[in-house]
Amino acid sequence: MTGRRRLGLIAASATLLSAAPLSAIFDTWTWLMESLLTVILIAGAAVAARTLRFPTWAQTLAMVVALVLALTWIFPSGREILIPQPATFSHFADLIRQAGEDTRSYGVPVPDREGLLFVAVLGIGAVAIVVDLLTAVFRRPALAGLPMLAIYSIPVAVYLDSVPVFPFIIGAAGYLWLLVADNVDRVRRFGRRFTGDGRDVDVWEPSPLASAGRRLGVVGVLVAVLLPLAVPTVSGGLLSQLTQSGGGVGPGNGGTGNGRINLFAALSGQLNQNATVNLINVRTNEKEPFYLRFGVADVLNADGVGHTPPRGGPLGESLANPAEQGTTDRATFTQYQAQVEVTDSLRQNMLPVYSYPADVQGLKGNWQFDTGQQVAYSGRSTTGGQQYSFAYSRARYSAAQLRTAEPLAEDDPLLRQYTAAPADDTVQRRVADLTEDESTDYDKVRAIYDSFSSAEGFRYSQSTQTDGSASEIAAFLTNKVGYCQQYAAAMTWMVRASGIPARVAFGFTRGTAQQDGSYQITNRNAHAWTEVYFDGFGWVPFDATPAANVEGAARSSWAPDVERPEPEASASTGAAAPGTDSSAAPGRAERPELANDGSESSVESGTVQEESSWTPLLIAGGIALLIALLLVPALRRALVRRRRHAATVGAPVTISSGTGGAVSDIVVTTESARAREDAHAAWDELIDTMVDFRVPVDPTETPRVTAQRLVKDNLLTGGPADGAALLGRAEERARYARQPMQGAELTSALRDVRAGLAGTATFRTKARATLLPPSVLLNWRLSLTEQSTRAAEAMTRLRDAAARFSPRRLLSRAR
Repeated sequence: MTGRRRLGLIAASATLLSAAPLSAIFDTWTWLMESLLTVILIAGAAVAARTLRFPTWAQTLAMVVALVLALTWIFPSGREILIPQPATFSHFADLIRQAGEDTRSYGVPVPDREGLLFVAVLGIGAVAIVVDLLTAVFRRPALAGLPMLAIYSIPVAVYLDSVPVFPFIIGAAGYLWLLVADNVDRVRRFGRRFTGDGRDVDVWEPSPLASAGRRLGVVGVLVAVLLPLAVPTVSGGLLSQLTQSGGGVGPGNGGTGNGRINLFAALSGQLNQNATVNLINVRTNEKEPFYLRFGVADVLNADGVGHTPPRGGPLGESLANPAEQGTTDRATFTQYQAQVEVTDSLRQNMLPVYSYPADVQGLKGNWQFDTGQQVAYSGRSTTGGQQYSFAYSRARYSAAQLRTAEPLAEDDPLLRQYTAAPADDTVQRRVADLTEDESTDYDKVRAIYDSFSSAEGFRYSQSTQTDGSASEIAAFLTNKVGYCQQYAAAMTWMVRASGIPARVAFGFTRGTAQQDGSYQITNRNAHAWTEVYFDGFGWVPFDATPAANVEGAARSSWAPDVERPEPEASASTGAAAPGTDSSAAPGRAERPELANDGSESSVESGTVQEESSWTPLLIAGGIALLIALLLVPALRRALVRRRRHAATVGAPVTISSGTGGAVSDIVVTTESARAREDAHAAWDELIDTMVDFRVPVDPTETPRVTAQRLVKDNLLTGGPADGAALLGRAEERARYARQPMQGAELTSALRDVRAGLAGTATFRTKARATLLPPSVLLNWRLSLTEQSTRAAEAMTRLRDAAARFSPRRLLSRAR
């Protein structure tokens, strides 16, 4: 195989390795299998084109055709037969549009959405073509790092904090492999290796230039990794990942994860709550606060409700009195104050606040505010470790007031945006049955809300039930099993189907009241609920999830607990309306949720203990494993030396011989054959010792000349000099004399020579000879080279056999 074809295959492999960071984006490995098939087809087309000696433009065209064919076969439109048709490219355009919508609806890790998979495979295939051309055609492999880096930039742009480091290491290894392969191919064109000082280097001797290059590479990598850890202004790097414990809120389900909240309310799924982690401590002068809120989902599709990225101006300039916004002119408001402390376990770019915040103080970083979504967000800053205070306004209204809200005009843009929903017969029939006798928007919403009760068969469960024969929404409305995401998404869909604007809100329930008057919020308080828009009142919350199964749940007069008698007042208002009482927990004390909300996982003393972390043990285990791996060469060298020393001891050999059934032991003393083996073993140990202490070895010299040079160059005297001379004479007689030297103390001579070399060597040389013996590394390198040569020869024989194979011979024999 020529150099260019070999480089093309290595370029394809390096491209796949550089795509490793995408593993942090996708939930499964489907993208890798599809990308692997695509890159294999592209590499095969490139090898075939170069074998046929096509020009550069033809090679490029062949790879592009292979990419298009791979995409056609992996993502078919259903109208093509092997080759793409015009409908195929229309299908590709639809997949790209779908990917754009999915990027706004999903958070990492994303499921196997066809549009996202198509864009990933298309991008990796395009990078594979560019890397191949830069490496094999233009011979500029260093520039190939730019498109490979473009793949890594995707998780960098998506993740709020530091990107996982191990996929980056895999990608970097692929890039280094590409550079090494290109340089090896270039060196092969020049013939023999050289040192730079004018002499050649034998195959068994490591090149000083190569050693210098490796040292520079190691130093560069260490500086690149360790320097950011030493800079005190850098946070969220490798050091913080290894030392921090706990996690943030997971993908919208209350579980712990990487600190990022996935703003997608799925209509199916599973809720995992293994550990309990403190996230927020909030203090407010509102008697019974409602939920902290940080995001909304407003894009409804067949799988659930995704979110549109917020857009707004600076936080301080975008906050306004709710009455001044013109959408809540019929509601009355009471203002309160809140102080929030967020732990490092919650690191996201959306700020937990109560509805209608104002005058935020103490917040670090640059934050913006979307007045439509009522969401405070940041491009790069996170909530981890933040301490801030803010004023907020709590809306007060009753069910009777909400009944007076008029429907929005048909041309209202808010109506068009928040009533868009996929067509589903099950939803339409159920909504029609529930709202048939209702005349006002509120009564329609209330009828839908009341239907999510145990009387209607609904029950709370941490996993949904689907049979695959119906849509997700139809399955939920039929099986009636799920958790907050399903309840919120299903109610949003049904409210939209009735022609009323609705969306899903994400945040935290009020948490557990503490003795000092604050509320402790954990990952188990992560929650989703529905918000419905009423003209003149704005977005009004409705929590359809069964309150008994939600820690820190709150209910209101317009959306009471359907499992209890309907209350007469709002629980989410800071001060109840005149003549009304709170409905959050009838018959309870003033702080009913004190010490827990009565849910399944109660916490003693109202406090949640941090989960014990295995991180220190994992770090210690990793360090121990690293030390063990570093000591492998030293252990190997010690075992080899011990075996050779044992071989030089003249132990008697016992053999058995018997005649007539009698067995007798015959002791054989030192013989010439054993003496030769002893001398060879001692000489091999001397050569390895010289390599360890960086003493040049010339295989063309006789043993006696080598021993004399060793004594002269290293200024050996006394015992070490005598030992070296003895070892040289023993090896020389073992090679050339009829009778080898017998009875010599070769083991003692080896110890003397090693001690003499250690006495004249530098500390660095002695440390390397002990910890990383060059002789062991050289033997491993030669062994690897030999195995690679054998494998290459086997592949050559196989290729030659395949080339000689002719089907015509089989046909002629059959005749």
